[in-house]
Amino acid sequence: MDAAGSQVADECAQYAGQYQSGFITTQGGNLLCSKIIHLITNNQVKSQVSKVLHECEQKMYKSVAFPAIGTGQAGQSSAKVAEEMLDAIVEFARQKSVQHLQTIKIVIFQTNMLKDFYESMKKREDSNSSTTESWLSMFKSFFWGGRQSSEKKKVVILEKKGNLVTFQICGESQEKVDATESWIKDLILKEQFENTITDEAIESFDESQFAILEDLQSRKQVTIQLLNKLSPPQIRISGISRDVYSVSLEVKEMVQKIKSTEEEQSKAELLCNLVEWRYPGSNHSFVAFDKLTNMQLEHAKMAKKLTLNVRIKKKNYSVDLNTLKATDDQGKTINLQRVTKDEGKR
Repeated sequence: MDAAGSQVADECAQYAGQYQSGFITTQGGNLLCSKIIHLITNNQVKSQVSKVLHECEQKMYKSVAFPAIGTGQAGQSSAKVAEEMLDAIVEFARQKSVQHLQTIKIVIFQTNMLKDFYESMKKREDSNSSTTESWLSMFKSFFWGGRQSSEKKKVVILEKKGNLVTFQICGESQEKVDATESWIKDLILKEQFENTITDEAIESFDESQFAILEDLQSRKQVTIQLLNKLSPPQIRISGISRDVYSVSLEVKEMVQKIKSTEEEQSKAELLCNLVEWRYPGSNHSFVAFDKLTNMQLEHAKMAKKLTLNVRIKKKNYSVDLNTLKATDDQGKTINLQRVTKDEGKR
């Protein structure tokens, strides 16, 4: 509450006694968030988390961050809290009606609690639900960072359909037939080549990259094997030498593009923790730009550029980086905010 500031404390005092659903919602104050949901302390952790998630979905929030509810002054065990919080999140994620809430984070400051949350997630790993696998991957990435090795990696098979060619060799003797067979095999092998590309970024391939690989395999005289169970994963390309070479170049470009994208996302994530650009939302509040736009705005300002074109609520705006004013195509102007991390804590 101290970090949020006096404005949030005043709002809480104003809404005191109005906890109709077990919580009240205030502005984010000095914190780097648009809203704060304040809960009444009780032992029903699962119910509280579920109510907050449905409130976020109803209000069309895209993300929410929870502390380990009840492990502080309430004195509940972290193992019990982990079970109830994850139960609520799994049940929410399985609902087909969820459209807006995309990211759910649990912020844990005490490292000794990580084991309890990890064990709770492991219990759910045997579930056949694809939804469970998706949120489990999300939590593992959030707690430990980076990619996690897993025995249950998705196996992708690229089907190669080819026409068989049959050689019928006739000769005066078996010796001449064998010699001709050897000569033909040598000719075939001289035209065959194999290349293996190894890179961690291959693990990030999705349906769009798989579709490109299948298209390359159908158009070129090659066979592509995606060995994603290996660590690091590999793509093995074999076939006619000239096609193996050209396909290898395209695959390397795909890998490099993914690595560049991940690097940009990492830089944007880091910068977001230092400075945040915001545009006006509803009820006199401000909404943070997405991380990549946030980075583009900050880099443009640091480079002393005069303007930068961005999109806000599906409309084009030209941002004056000196005055922090954004003007749309119709001449309407709005004020932006640039908040540094130090400013957000005051």
